[in-house]
Amino acid sequence: MSEVETGTERETAAHDTVEAAVRAQLNKALGGVRGMAEAAVPTIAFTGTYVAIEDIKIAVAAGIGAAVVLLAVRLAQRSSPQFVLNSLVGIAIAAFFALRSGKAEDAFLPGILLNAGYGVVMIFSIAVRWPIVGFIIGSVTGDPTAWRSDPGIVRLCARLTWLLVLPCVARVAVQYPIYLADGDQSGLLGTAKIVMGWPLQVAALAAMVWLLARGRTPIKREEPA
Repeated sequence: MSEVETGTERETAAHDTVEAAVRAQLNKALGGVRGMAEAAVPTIAFTGTYVAIEDIKIAVAAGIGAAVVLLAVRLAQRSSPQFVLNSLVGIAIAAFFALRSGKAEDAFLPGILLNAGYGVVMIFSIAVRWPIVGFIIGSVTGDPTAWRSDPGIVRLCARLTWLLVLPCVARVAVQYPIYLADGDQSGLLGTAKIVMGWPLQVAALAAMVWLLARGRTPIKREEPA
């Protein structure tokens, strides 16, 4: 074995329990507080501009412009632009829907559909006993499927996956009826998306941290040949 450890190996060795590994990987996936804020800013810019002047093109420009500014800051700081790029792609897709139909509320349809898709996939993964969170364990242990041999870890991963499902279901349940309502619902949809965006994700993450803090399930790593 080389004396120089790679960053991935050091990160893997730092987590001795399933709970610690999941906490670290979820925080990494969400980008922390800054990553979640960067995901919300373009939506705030789009919604606020449209409510103020009711011009779709200018609102789209404001949303995309906000994402570009955030990207420029990331690049200037030489930090990872991953989460800003995700946000930029999201607002670009939303802009395409809104500009194509001429209705500002259509900018929120891709997000509703995406949450519905995420929810269906995660519920299916729980039903077939391959909960999505389990693959986080696999990424740490070096064996993507070994975690399934431990029923306790499978149950833990299922509960954690349910906590990820709930925000998706809540967003669809609230936002889709608003989208279907008569009249221009863009202001209400924008408010709902912002309120049910990172605050709801933080609440779900807090629930997961609470659940994870209750246990210390040791990680069984795959031994090198």
